[in-house]
Amino acid sequence: MPNHPSATKRHRQSLKRRIRARSAKATVGGMVRKVTEAVTAGDKKSAEAELKLASVALSKAASKGIIHKSNASRRISRLATKVGALG
Repeated sequence: MPNHPSATKRHRQSLKRRIRARSAKATVGGMVRKVTEAVTAGDKKSAEAELKLASVALSKAASKGIIHKSNASRRISRLATKVGALG
C-alpha cells in the first residue's frame, strides 16, 4: 500500500483509469467481434456497416491512450482486409 498521500491519490486514480480502460476495451472488442461474425456469415453489407463503427471505436480508444495507435491501425487494417475479401 502507498505510504504518502500523493501515492495514495495516484493509486486511486490508477484504479479509476483501469476501470474506464477495461470498459472501453470491452466495447471495442464487442464491435470487432460483430465485424468478424458478419464476415464469417458472408454478409458484406452488414460487415461494412459494422466495420465503420469498429474503426471509429478503435481510433477513439487509440486517441484516448487506451490502446496504442499502431495497434488500432493494425486491427482496422486487418478487419478492412477481411471485409474487402468478401466482394
